[in-house]
Amino acid sequence: MRNLNQHTITPEAIERFANTPDPRLKQIMTSLVTHLHDFAREVKLTEAEWAQGIAFLTATGQKCDDKRQEFILLSDVLGLSMLTVAMNNDKPAGCTEATVFGPFFVEGAPHYEHGDDVANGASGEPCEVRCTVRGIGGEPIAGAVIDVWQADSGGHYDVQHAGLDHPQGRGTLRSGADGGFHFKTIVAEAYPIPTDGPVGALLDATARHPWRPAHLHFKIEAAGYEPLITHVFRDGDQWLDSDAVFGVRQSLVADWVAQADGTHRLDYDFVLNRSRPRGS
Repeated sequence: MRNLNQHTITPEAIERFANTPDPRLKQIMTSLVTHLHDFAREVKLTEAEWAQGIAFLTATGQKCDDKRQEFILLSDVLGLSMLTVAMNNDKPAGCTEATVFGPFFVEGAPHYEHGDDVANGASGEPCEVRCTVRGIGGEPIAGAVIDVWQADSGGHYDVQHAGLDHPQGRGTLRSGADGGFHFKTIVAEAYPIPTDGPVGALLDATARHPWRPAHLHFKIEAAGYEPLITHVFRDGDQWLDSDAVFGVRQSLVADWVAQADGTHRLDYDFVLNRSRPRGS
């Protein structure tokens, strides 16, 4: 079709995807084109603004590498990550709630035995973490694979430290026969998300703070159960009600209890939902 204008181009663009073999992809692309075009018309997007948007997305991609995912960070601060998590993790009451994955997970973290020091030299106040993994029926889950990772007292993950030649503040463990696991680490502290890239510039331009409340990341996988990606947040943190990435759930807030010897202790019980039969 020729001579398209601002009113006729949208149905024509949608029609170009009419022969998409995958019905789900067709649905997504049709809706994406519809909403993008409606957005441009609603805000009366100028060519200069669109060029600026393209430059922003280009810079976001250029900031990504094997240790930094700026697009995840962008999705996080827009609330899109947490919206997707909320839509796809509707679990029965009593199950541990999911939250955002974050941009600093690393595959292949070292394995630790119960009681080992996962901090592995990361700076911070010493802390012991004791947890259990159970099913919704209360049954202990043995052999669950638990990934744990966190920032140090300076608010940095190990992958943000140039020249660091070994993992710090991250590792994997397996739950015991009673569903329990425990390890030593450091007390979680609040930290700002990285602001040295396009996402930081966006926060600055929109007068938003970059802070995340103190938390410890967990990814738990066990045969017969739905995987869980979540945090445990530190009670009393000043950023709990304004997390830059919208990830806080009250059920995930816990106390790091000060001990007589000057250390801290965190106790938390994780409850997994059984896997759903295929097609359900």
